[in-house]
Amino acid sequence: MVAALVAGAVFTKQLLWTPISAINMVDITSNQFKMTNANFAGIDKNGEPFTIHAKTGRQEYNSPDIIYMDVVNGTTVRFADGQRITDKIRANHAEYNQAKNNLKLYGDVHIDSSNGDKITTSEMVIKL
Repeated sequence: MVAALVAGAVFTKQLLWTPISAINMVDITSNQFKMTNANFAGIDKNGEPFTIHAKTGRQEYNSPDIIYMDVVNGTTVRFADGQRITDKIRANHAEYNQAKNNLKLYGDVHIDSSNGDKITTSEMVIKL
């Protein structure tokens, strides 16, 4: 960060002073990427599509395989008794673990299924 400030001053011939105390190092070290209106789409272990939309999302340096999301909705497909069922999901928060290929939903979780099933819970994990 300091190198970027010095390099900028060299190229522009201006000296830019930013006090170190004004830089939020916690935010810099904890948030690797931030996204708004993030959309994720993929294929689950059964070859069925899933989609996830989040109002905001982020990755952190200490857990690069996990995408942390807020205000989440999406769709997944599952099979039960030979029937293909589409689940519409929504939750306040989610953690999409790319390495384990699962989605942990928490905070006012609602699932409405095409077969009429409805689930309301505080936390749920979906294996994709």
